[in-house]
Amino acid sequence: MHWLKRLRVDAFTLALLGAVALAWWFPVRGVSAGALDDFTNVAIAALFFLHGARLSREAILAGALHWRLHLLIFASTFVLFPLLGLALRPLSGHWLTPELYLGLLFLCTLPSTVQSSIAFTSMAGGNVPAAVCSASASSLLGVFLTPLLMSALAGAHGAMANPGEAIGKIMLQLLVPFVAGHLLRRWIGAWVERQRAVLRYTDQGTVLLVVYTAFAASVSSGLWQNTPLGALYVVIGVCALLLAVVMLTTTFAARRMGFSREDEIAIVFCGSKKSLATGVPMAKILFASSALGAIVLPVMIFHQLQLIVCAHIARRYARRAAQQRAQVAPEQVAD
Repeated sequence: MHWLKRLRVDAFTLALLGAVALAWWFPVRGVSAGALDDFTNVAIAALFFLHGARLSREAILAGALHWRLHLLIFASTFVLFPLLGLALRPLSGHWLTPELYLGLLFLCTLPSTVQSSIAFTSMAGGNVPAAVCSASASSLLGVFLTPLLMSALAGAHGAMANPGEAIGKIMLQLLVPFVAGHLLRRWIGAWVERQRAVLRYTDQGTVLLVVYTAFAASVSSGLWQNTPLGALYVVIGVCALLLAVVMLTTTFAARRMGFSREDEIAIVFCGSKKSLATGVPMAKILFASSALGAIVLPVMIFHQLQLIVCAHIARRYARRAAQQRAQVAPEQVAD
C-alpha cells in the first residue's frame, strides 16, 4: 500500500474504480436495469435535497457582495474551460474517440464543486464565505448553462437531448429537491449538520451508484471494445493539461486584478474545479445511455487529478502563510 500512499489515491477513488470493475464483470440488464435506474433517480434527488438543507443562507449573504471575485470564477468555469474544450476538437477522431472527446467537452461545461472547493479554500486560509457563495451559485447556474453550452459546442454531433427538455429534467431532478431542502433547512438543518459525517457517505454512495449504472449500460454496448488504451492515456494527459492551464490562468488573473491573498485562494480553487457529483447525474439526463461510460470517464479522471493537485497547492498556501506570520511576529515584538 506504500505506493498508493505516495500517489495519494483516496478510498473514494478506489471505490470508483471498483464500481467500474463491477459494471464490467456484472452489468445489469433488462428489467433489473430499469429498476436500478429508477432507484438511482430517487437517490440523486435525495442527494440534492440534502445539499440544499446544508446550505446556510447567512453564508450566501456573507459572500454574495464580492461580485468581481464571482465574475472571475464564473468566467473561468463557463468561458475559459469551454474555450479550451473547443481547442481540443482536432484530437477527436485521431487521438480520441468521438465519445471521449464529447466527455472532455462535457467536463469543460460543468459547474464547480461545492464541498471540495470550500474545503481546500479553508485549508489554504482563503476567503471561505466567498467560496461558499461562488461554488453554490456555480452549481445552480450549471443547471441552465451546462445543457446550453453543450448544445452550442457539440451541436448535432453530441447525440444530446433537446436542451430545453434537458434543462426541465435537470431542474426537476436536481434544482427542485435542492430548493426544497433549503426551504426546509429551518426544521432539518440542525439534524443535517449533526449527520454531516454520515451523509458524506450518502453523497459518495449516490455517485458510485450512478457510475455503476452508467458503465453497466456502456459495457453492454461495447465500451471497452471501442475505446483504445492509447486514447485513455491521452485523456489523462489532456485532463492534467486543462487543470494546469486553468490554475495558472486564474492565479495570474487574480494577482493582476489586485485581489488579496485570501480572495486569490478562493478564485483558484473554485475556478479550476469541476463537479463529479453534479456532472454524472447531468450526463445521465443529457446523453444516450450507451455512450455514458465514455462520456463520464474524463470527469472521473479530472476529479481525482484535481483532488491530488489542489491538496498539494492548498498545503503550499498554508505553509507560506505560516512562514509570513512567523516573520511578522518577531517584528511586532521588537516594536
